[in-house]
Amino acid sequence: MGLTGRMKAVTFTNPNLYSLCMEKHQHESKTMWVVLLTAVTMVVEIIFGLTTKSMALLADGIHMGSHVLAIGLSWLAYVIVRRVNKSDSFSGNSDKILSLSGYSSGLMLLIFAIVILVEAVERFFTPVTIVYKEAILVAIIGLAVNIASAFLLHHDHDHSDHNIRAAYLHVIADALTSVSAILGLTAAMVWDIPFIDTIAAVLSSLVIVKWSVGLLKETGKSLLDMEEAEEHGHHGHHHHH
Repeated sequence: MGLTGRMKAVTFTNPNLYSLCMEKHQHESKTMWVVLLTAVTMVVEIIFGLTTKSMALLADGIHMGSHVLAIGLSWLAYVIVRRVNKSDSFSGNSDKILSLSGYSSGLMLLIFAIVILVEAVERFFTPVTIVYKEAILVAIIGLAVNIASAFLLHHDHDHSDHNIRAAYLHVIADALTSVSAILGLTAAMVWDIPFIDTIAAVLSSLVIVKWSVGLLKETGKSLLDMEEAEEHGHHGHHHHH
């Protein structure tokens, strides 16, 4: 029986389950498109960065790679859930996989924020020469890719699916760093005050730390609640005997 056949079989037994399967299927394809878009941007930026000897492009390309990994993890979680739900041997709760993926994604986001913070502080003490126009252009490219990705993921970042929410947060966090870079670099270029860019980077990384901690709390809670619910279930069975 193909996927549609299975879907139909599911519909007869539980219409809600059918819409959930369809929703996860949509989330899977959307995260896949975001991974592809980010990966293509990464490759283009790295190639151009190497050919034009642009450090800004190269750095952003490598940075895009971390998002390919993080959002790729979210996509992989949907693929695993779909496979798992198809197999009859798995009796557990496949949503745990999504929560676990969301939790891992939250950890990645936290690391990403700390890296920006450390880099910004280092820059503050040892200023580097920035080719402003080039750096601003790179930030605009990054922002465009993030806006497109956020648009793809936005409608679905419901609170029950931590996995898509984690992917969405990664994209929004990256958009925030792009915006702060554009503002910081422009201000630094116009007023000739280099450290404005550093302050912008510090502020955006602090916001991302707040978001990632929030995500870790939520996903952690849903992972623990499921454990508790199962415990209660077991106790319940004992009482009936």
